[in-house]
Amino acid sequence: MKKYIFSITTLLIFSAAFAQKGNNPSAGRAGKLDRTIRPVAAPAPGIKLGDIQSFELPNGLKVFVVENHKQATVSYSIALNIKPALENEVVGTADMTSELMTSGTKNRTKDQLDNDIDFIGATLSANPKGLYASSLKKQQAKLLELMSDVLLNTNFKQEELDKIKTQTLSGLAQGKDDPDAISNNVKAVLNFGAKHPYGELTTEESVSKITLENCNMYYQTYFRPNVAYMAIVGDVTLAEVKPLIEKYFGTWQKADVVANDFVMPKAPEKTRVAVVNKAGAVQSVINVTYPVDLKLNSEDAIKAKVMNTILGAGFSSRLFINLREKHGYTYGSYSSLNNDEIVSEFSAYAKVRNAVTDSSLIEIMAELNRLRTEKVPQDELEGIKNFLTGNFAISLEDPATIARFAINTELYKLPKDYYANYLKNLAAVTSDDIYAMAQKYIRPDNATILVVGDKEELSKKLAPFSATKNIEFYDIYGNAVAAVAKPIPAGVTAKTVIADYVNAIGGAKSLMKVKDVSTKMNTKFQGMDISITTNQKAPNKYAMAVKMGEMVIQKEVYDGKVGKQQSMQGKKDLEGEGLDDIKAQATLNLEMNYEKLGYKLKLTGIEAVNGKEAYIMEVLSPKGKKSTEWYDVASKLKVRTSQTTTTEMGPITNTTDYWEYKEVDGLKFPSVVSISGVMSMKLTAESINVNKGVADSEFTIK
Repeated sequence: MKKYIFSITTLLIFSAAFAQKGNNPSAGRAGKLDRTIRPVAAPAPGIKLGDIQSFELPNGLKVFVVENHKQATVSYSIALNIKPALENEVVGTADMTSELMTSGTKNRTKDQLDNDIDFIGATLSANPKGLYASSLKKQQAKLLELMSDVLLNTNFKQEELDKIKTQTLSGLAQGKDDPDAISNNVKAVLNFGAKHPYGELTTEESVSKITLENCNMYYQTYFRPNVAYMAIVGDVTLAEVKPLIEKYFGTWQKADVVANDFVMPKAPEKTRVAVVNKAGAVQSVINVTYPVDLKLNSEDAIKAKVMNTILGAGFSSRLFINLREKHGYTYGSYSSLNNDEIVSEFSAYAKVRNAVTDSSLIEIMAELNRLRTEKVPQDELEGIKNFLTGNFAISLEDPATIARFAINTELYKLPKDYYANYLKNLAAVTSDDIYAMAQKYIRPDNATILVVGDKEELSKKLAPFSATKNIEFYDIYGNAVAAVAKPIPAGVTAKTVIADYVNAIGGAKSLMKVKDVSTKMNTKFQGMDISITTNQKAPNKYAMAVKMGEMVIQKEVYDGKVGKQQSMQGKKDLEGEGLDDIKAQATLNLEMNYEKLGYKLKLTGIEAVNGKEAYIMEVLSPKGKKSTEWYDVASKLKVRTSQTTTTEMGPITNTTDYWEYKEVDGLKFPSVVSISGVMSMKLTAESINVNKGVADSEFTIK
């Protein structure tokens, strides 16, 4: 697969401003505005959320009603008060169960259910810990019929589970090449541990083991009314909705629900550095992270939220201004500090160029330490509180927010006026409070510095940030891997690895029968469809065309003697390194002919590639150009290649991963190709044809 580099520059600047009116005591007396005097802030208003009324059904379902007669809609939220459980070999069961709940019932097929929801203009969704539905007030009886049907009349079917599993596997395949997804996965494992529910990862292996029985068991175990809270928000009254709830949910059967307990994960005793290798990546994804104990009902919750917003929760935050505006290291740097009843997490994030990874980390750590050593200026604090006040006010427009407030108040034993007084409590946060929160929750000396990027580029730069000066290496699933390659077993040579690969993709006899191969692979770029079509024809002809829609934006051909290129800049003959590259591409079954063509091969070890062990093979071309290839130890298939190419922009390393080999006419071809370099893109095969006849005209440029 020829590696092409598209130059992309995308920048979205989003700004928001919040203003607060105040009274200037000198203005009224003098009739003029004295700009040397800061306006006095008006008292923070209380919030009128509506009276929360409640009742409980005999089966234990607790219902909360928030009347809002100004809106024409009504929303119903069900939240399950359950603690997460380890899913072990079938991680992903909870998510798939919730998807199955909206894939048809005993009374309706999936199409019928979808049509009924659409017909009344409603929304209805399920998640592992509840359901949500909303519609116009006049449709609420029908809405409740549908919601109760989904909840009480589940009818999980194998064909629907198979569809969900296919979609899940597709998403997992994309995530394997997404540095942000990799970072999030490994961060979860390192912060919480693989034996904690928050540290378990859904993998292809776990998805393959999930059965209907697993999903039914999850549903039967956790979807019970005695651990459920329902919030109703809209143009309703308690007297009006109570009979409806009794009618549609009164038959929901209660049962004992397992309460799981887990040991609180601890932050590292000393700062450590963890690296996930993404060979050829030109950017690094940085996370400075660790677990914390911060619950929603903690008296620290609002103060900690203000502190984190100052640090990194917006475009005016310190991390954003420092790393983007001041230094130009990144498009954005942020932090998060969530609250959770089991265990919370802090993270400071940035995606930066390799060259400034260490510089970016210096600035991130400096901002963390600044919060711990310097009190926040009053004007900065007031600006952040105004920002949060505006966000809170906007959130109240969403009925789901009010529903969440009602459920949270009961679920987490909050004061009844917690949300009504939220803005008052927010306004009362002081600079001393922020300083105290930083001492408690900002812990740069007890953090995991997790970086996803090219280890060859980063290792020396990152070692100084580790308290031990050592770097830990992990694969994309958070499994520890050796810092150096494992030795090659006795009897395994470059020649045997290539022979095994040839056999794995179909065998030498089948490969010798190939006269031509044509592939078309697709991707998307800025919303546009991109296709890359390649043609090879024995003995040594090659053509590649890149199209954006119907427009050819680049084409390269080699007719066995001459190489040419056509692009938006015009036409030119290929020569030097470019000609050598296309000649190699033109050779059918190149790996099978390495020895005959004068290539020199060397096995250097074994290392993990995408979670599986692979042989590392250095390949030196007859012209002296070096590349690296990885062959899966178990499947024998080629899973990665990496090569550095000299361009007008300088040396560029491109790394290509090969996924999902599929059989075509007795031969195996990768149907998904992921390319990392100046940019990343994922190509998916639309068609692969063998010996269908490729015209010689394909290998010419007129």
